[in-house]
Amino acid sequence: MRSAPALLVDRFRRVRAGAGLAAQAGLAAGLSWWVADSLLDITQPVFAPISAVVALAASVGQRVRRTVELIIGVAVGILIGNLLISLVGIGAWQLGLIVALAVVVAAFVGRSPALVVQAGATAVLIGTLTPMVPDLEAPRVLDALIGGAATLLVTAVLLPLNPLRIINRAAGPALDLLAEQLDRTADALRERDAEAARVARDRLRNNKKEMGSFGEAAQGAREAATLSPVYWTAREGPLGRYAQAVEPVDRAMRNSGTLIRRAVTLIADGERVPETMPVAVSALADAVRTLRKEFARGMPEATRCRESALRAVAEAGRAYRAGVDFSGAVVVAQVRTAASDLLVATDLDQEEANRLVRSAFGPLDPPGTGAPT
Repeated sequence: MRSAPALLVDRFRRVRAGAGLAAQAGLAAGLSWWVADSLLDITQPVFAPISAVVALAASVGQRVRRTVELIIGVAVGILIGNLLISLVGIGAWQLGLIVALAVVVAAFVGRSPALVVQAGATAVLIGTLTPMVPDLEAPRVLDALIGGAATLLVTAVLLPLNPLRIINRAAGPALDLLAEQLDRTADALRERDAEAARVARDRLRNNKKEMGSFGEAAQGAREAATLSPVYWTAREGPLGRYAQAVEPVDRAMRNSGTLIRRAVTLIADGERVPETMPVAVSALADAVRTLRKEFARGMPEATRCRESALRAVAEAGRAYRAGVDFSGAVVVAQVRTAASDLLVATDLDQEEANRLVRSAFGPLDPPGTGAPT
């Protein structure tokens, strides 16, 4: 169990990380209420600030889509609600029927949970408030438009968050996870500890949260750079390279997973472990850590990451020529493949990355069984 000071520090860190979102939410809610109440004179425009916050609460990178879904969901709820009220009237079972049909129609229109929820919620309001509040439909749609527009204005123009900071914050956990498990695997190979390698394998396998956050942040960074004039110039620079790195980092994660699985088998089967094999895996972990640091600095060239990745390949080549068995050959091959993925993540094209890997690996004189692919 974590100590109280550690928990407190963690919570303050979360508050600091969410301060920008809180400021955006407050500004968007206040702006949407002011526009609806003071400029357009809508009576009790409660849904305008609610719409603004709902749109803002979407994952970064999905706010334009969430705003569109919000408006479509409201339209579906109003359409179904008015249609059924005119046919079956108002009451408990009628409300249930209105909501059920609105949700079904929304699910037919799109798979987004946000669209379905908004259609159902709007159908509830139409079915319950129509007898008491006349002409509810038009203000409801207008509120959704105002709230969504306020969110986009705040996030793109008035108070945009730095997309590089967003993506840096999300990339860190994914790259840290990969580097840590490669380090553990290198130690397991040195000590011939199959259980330690299994722990690393299982932890790396459970990477959906980290890679999901990285991918969403990259999408959000692209959205922010597209919508916000402040960051238009960043689209072709480090931000663009960062966003393109998500796919090769994901491949490196998967190929490293294969590497670690084979390391487990290698140790369990008592295969040979040349001295340079764990060195190669450690160098691969260094390349991942260096990639994170160079991402944080804007990654002008990421030369140190490339050097570490090619050093890992060179050590893997030495291990191969020293003599490996079947699973050992797979470990060597996966070092090559993961290193190539990391090179692509540094903005090299695949052909150049493969050429550098082949050159660093050295001669392919087969020392025993198996050969890297």
